Amino acid sequence: MRALLVVNPAATTTSARTRDVLTHALASEMKLEAVTTEYRGHARDLARQASESKDIELVVALGGDGTVNEVVNGLLHNGPDPDRLPRLAVVPGGSTNVFARALGLPNDAVEATGVLLDALREERERTVGLGVARGTPGTEDESVPERWFTFCAGLGFDAGVIGRVEQQRERGRKSTHSLYLRQVVRQFLGEANRRHGTITLEQPGADPVTDLVLSIVCNTSPWTYLGNRPVYASPKASFDTGLDVLGLSRMSTGAVARYGMQLLTSSPERGPHGRHATSLHDLTDFTLHSKVPLPLQMDGDHLGLRTSVTFTGVRRALRVIV
Repeated sequence: MRALLVVNPAATTTSARTRDVLTHALASEMKLEAVTTEYRGHARDLARQASESKDIELVVALGGDGTVNEVVNGLLHNGPDPDRLPRLAVVPGGSTNVFARALGLPNDAVEATGVLLDALREERERTVGLGVARGTPGTEDESVPERWFTFCAGLGFDAGVIGRVEQQRERGRKSTHSLYLRQVVRQFLGEANRRHGTITLEQPGADPVTDLVLSIVCNTSPWTYLGNRPVYASPKASFDTGLDVLGLSRMSTGAVARYGMQLLTSSPERGPHGRHATSLHDLTDFTLHSKVPLPLQMDGDHLGLRTSVTFTGVRRALRVIV
């Protein structure tokens, strides 16, 4: 088997020595070309080249969720074709690694590599569904190119938090759970529309859902992790179905306390619920419109401000080694 290993040298939980050991372990089982990324978007470019190659059968992403997202977007540059495209394998190297953990992989790079090597020997794989988002035709965002995401996207409050975290990391701060919690508080205090939301969700054949402050789109469950604790925004979300949405129409102090506690105590059986919470399951196509520009995030990557984003859940988009 010929494979491409895409290595993010800035992966937060692996050292250079560990990455070398993992590379040698993988190379012992396949004809491996290892490439270290050098700029933002490099992983996407490498995966795109692999998707257009006739002899690469597997692309391994060694890094966090951002690296995985870039690799997926490179592989799917010309659209999903599971039977033709190289398979994807993930070695978790980031701080949270939601996609890898949602697939059932250990949250340790060495252990995960062992699992992947066993999976390759035993030919274990699954075909997963993914989400794709694009600027809505007929709006000022219609020229925004489409982008795939593996586990979640968000328009509004949660994307604003991620944007604040990225700003802090650019200033040299480490990505920690306390950093995220501080930015949640700051985003809440600076949220101008927390009492009267500006987001409307529209889908074919259904009444619109209006006045949302927060909208979280999930392609799998859990939504994220706090350390080893999984957090379930949409417990029914799955790689085998369409997309799920959690929307909140109130972000007052009381509502934040209530829904924040529900998230912290969420389970595979129950996520946030209540008068101001809307949960939608297994959607194929829908659009989020906002009266004002709001931050957008996908797989934990802040993508700037948007007023209208159209989402599609694509079943059987990519083969993944598990």
